[in-house]
Amino acid sequence: MSRSRALGIAIAAIMIAVTAVFTILVRVPIPATQGYFNFSDVAVYFAAFSFGPVVGLIGGGVGAAVADLLGGYPQWALLTFLAHGLEGLVAGLLGRNKGLSGLILAWLAGTVTMMGLYFLGEGLVLTGWGPAVAELPFNLIQNVVGGLVGIPLFYAVRRAYPPIAQIGRGAEWREG
Repeated sequence: MSRSRALGIAIAAIMIAVTAVFTILVRVPIPATQGYFNFSDVAVYFAAFSFGPVVGLIGGGVGAAVADLLGGYPQWALLTFLAHGLEGLVAGLLGRNKGLSGLILAWLAGTVTMMGLYFLGEGLVLTGWGPAVAELPFNLIQNVVGGLVGIPLFYAVRRAYPPIAQIGRGAEWREG
């Protein structure tokens, strides 16, 4: 196994754990849907912007789904995996190597992806359309918090540890 592949696997595993912790750390139940508000999106956006779309997908999707399984919400795990995983993938693809305006657009696209998937999944399978509509504002607030904290966190970590910008570029990175 190449060193860069091993590094990628390690980073994805760390981001799975970080996302799970951010998801479990603060859980505010939403009685109308049997779901909960959390800070998973902070970790999803940080992972996507720091390490790219694959880590955004794996870290966001697996980490949030693991939190559902561990936290007593197993009925949500598959939908959570899809919604947060694709949120991380979309944000990572659109925000990769972009400035602040690009990150904001990627954040908005990730928000639409996550909210749309939860809305459809809830409406069609889990809770019905009434609860799916009731959860929309909570998902929006969760994503607003995710971007308002995740983007500055990305910049702060990149400033404190500049090699993170090169790690996120994958194969282009060369250790000096």
